[in-house]
Amino acid sequence: MQKTLKSHGTWIGKWTFVLAATGSAVGLGNIWGFPYKAGTEGGAAFVLIYLLCIVVIGVPIMISEILIGRRSGNSPINAMKKSAVDSGASSWWQLVGWTGIIAGVFILSFYSVIAGICLNYIFISASPNELLSASEQFGQVTSSPENLIFWHTIFMVLTLLIVSAGIEDGIGRMVKILMPLLGFLLIFMVIYGMINGAFLKALSFLFTPDFSNVGTDTFLSAMGQAFFSMSLGMGSIMAYGAYMPKEQEIVSTSFSVGSLDTLVAILAGLAIFPIIFAFNLEPGSGPGLVFVSLLSAFNQMEFGQLIGPIFFILLSIAALSSSISILEPGVAYLAEEGFLSRKQSAITISALCWVIGIGTATGFNIFSAVDSSGETINPFLNLVEMISVQYLQPFGGMMIAIFVGWFMSESLIKNEIKTINPLLYKLWRFFIKFVAPLSVVSIFISQLT
Repeated sequence: MQKTLKSHGTWIGKWTFVLAATGSAVGLGNIWGFPYKAGTEGGAAFVLIYLLCIVVIGVPIMISEILIGRRSGNSPINAMKKSAVDSGASSWWQLVGWTGIIAGVFILSFYSVIAGICLNYIFISASPNELLSASEQFGQVTSSPENLIFWHTIFMVLTLLIVSAGIEDGIGRMVKILMPLLGFLLIFMVIYGMINGAFLKALSFLFTPDFSNVGTDTFLSAMGQAFFSMSLGMGSIMAYGAYMPKEQEIVSTSFSVGSLDTLVAILAGLAIFPIIFAFNLEPGSGPGLVFVSLLSAFNQMEFGQLIGPIFFILLSIAALSSSISILEPGVAYLAEEGFLSRKQSAITISALCWVIGIGTATGFNIFSAVDSSGETINPFLNLVEMISVQYLQPFGGMMIAIFVGWFMSESLIKNEIKTINPLLYKLWRFFIKFVAPLSVVSIFISQLT
């Protein structure tokens, strides 16, 4: 066991884990996904339901993942196996770890392509083509497989270089740079929106709830957003937990990560919606909100060729902070099993993600299809996202909640959590045994139906 801990390393300083875990949670799901979902699901009502889901689903499962990871000091596969065996349960629970790593490989394969487009847009927004509209510009970007694969490769190599450098010199060092930079850029964008955008309208949209349009789909969407934005169910938080110092408090740290993750999502809304409303664009324009609507606004605004690149740098940093956490669980497993060195493990899994990602890149153009409504779709991206995000990830989160709530020895749990308010502990046990699993099951069933 000691040898495994030495091969991975540990976080240096209390805040390194908080920054790393927040970086894992903060990604395109917050800065891209949260604003457009808030826009399409009714604004403030969605925000309130989202906050509730963070508290009753996100944080309880995050606490569970961290305590399993830290107790073993291993990758998710071996962490689940050790926790199960030590609790007198079947070693087959290690399959939950495998589920997370497989989900991560699929997610990173398409995530890298989308993040590559963000990198590309740094330069596009700096010198926009005045002959093309924002939607035509996006069409030009996605119609070239060579262009998408080039930026996909750049992003994948950046992720590989950071992860292969190790916990202290690679991920730990980079999150100390990336996360403060992300925070600074996000605050800059919010201040810009306050001065030059329709900020009061954005505040009203995000914080004045209207429950008249809230339905079952709104709850499911908010639960899904809370679950996926916190990187739960795919081993990233569990792997990061393995490097957490023993003296660090798990519960308070989890609340810190959940709070920062939520703060970034809300700040992203306060950065984006003032610009959207100032130029009379549609807040419920879906995924195109960033690449089409915002680019259109940047092209029209004063200093847009400066603000646009800053925004897409922000988006790219958020994507990179998440991608390194998605790659880490698989790399940790191969490295600790002694199959390959850490660098060889990172190259192997990165290459696998890169190859699968070619399917997403060509699905935008060569292998695109038209659905029954006449819309052009990316069938490969839809399939890979369905398998990983809609099935494997919620399944992994559900099984972690069930394992900790019903199968893991309570003495092992208390030994890892240590000092905690008895009432808070009982609340957490209730949420992890009943509320979180049933909530994730409802998401899972909604995706199946």
